[in-house]
Amino acid sequence: MVDARAGDGTSTTIDPGIDGPPAWRRLFASLMLATIGGIGLWSVVVALPTVQAEFGVQRGTASLPYTMTMMGIAVGGILMGRLADRVGIVTPLIIGTLALGGGFILAAQTTSLLQFILVQGLVIGLVGTSATFGPLIADVSHWFRRRRGIAVAICASGNYLAGAVWPPILQAGITQIGWRQTSVYIGVFCICTMLPLILLLRRPSPVGVGGAAGTGAPVEAEPSNASTLSPGTLQALLVIAGLACCVAMSMPQVHIVAYCSDLGFGAARGAEMLSVMLGLGVVSRIASGWIADRIGGVKTLLLGSGLQCLTLMLYLP
Repeated sequence: MVDARAGDGTSTTIDPGIDGPPAWRRLFASLMLATIGGIGLWSVVVALPTVQAEFGVQRGTASLPYTMTMMGIAVGGILMGRLADRVGIVTPLIIGTLALGGGFILAAQTTSLLQFILVQGLVIGLVGTSATFGPLIADVSHWFRRRRGIAVAICASGNYLAGAVWPPILQAGITQIGWRQTSVYIGVFCICTMLPLILLLRRPSPVGVGGAAGTGAPVEAEPSNASTLSPGTLQALLVIAGLACCVAMSMPQVHIVAYCSDLGFGAARGAEMLSVMLGLGVVSRIASGWIADRIGGVKTLLLGSGLQCLTLMLYLP
């Protein structure tokens, strides 16, 4: 431990692992977990045309599994985050991994769209994938001070990296062996790869001002001149901003594979387009983290929101 002095002259101990090699190893493991676990977001997008045809439903109805998955992730992220605050990150990750792998195996056994929707929303979304995004990002933030922006951005890129890597693989599997067998293989792969990675996160979070090891508490209290808003108000505004951002990008991301099939280009070309789109999303997230470390989070958010508004305007013509 290193003794440091806060602005008021009081001392606090800082874990030497912060910003050091243990932190970067933990970040790498977290990125891998987020990338593998992020398959819960994109598998149903790639399988959408096949699922629609098999269950004989309209496009809007066939999109319900993705809708329920995202709703499950939203609620599950809060629940898993609360669990991580109480017992550390390892327990929710183990629960999430088993639910994710088991959910994909269970999805392959469904005989109706309703069953498929429930598995996607309650098992894969609510309990599975939810543990591999928000809670992981929060855990990583405790291990960095000087490079917190880029570290959080790298971890947050996991679900976009998943979108860049998984769609071509999934589409190839669906074409060769069908979506049900592909789903079983995904479930087995998730369990076999994610559980060993979780072992790398066994070390409790660093101890800092106002926090205790393993509780998920902040490393240290840092004053901010960016806003005079209360934490609750600021959190609410960020939730609204995140929701608006995701609503804006959901249409091209969710429907690009099916739309390419409708236009006669084939689902494989749509999966490639989705992969490119999300691969560039990884670049933008890491760039945003780099920028945030230099100009601050609020200015970075304003910059990103402005660019997104410009991009959305280009859809009109």
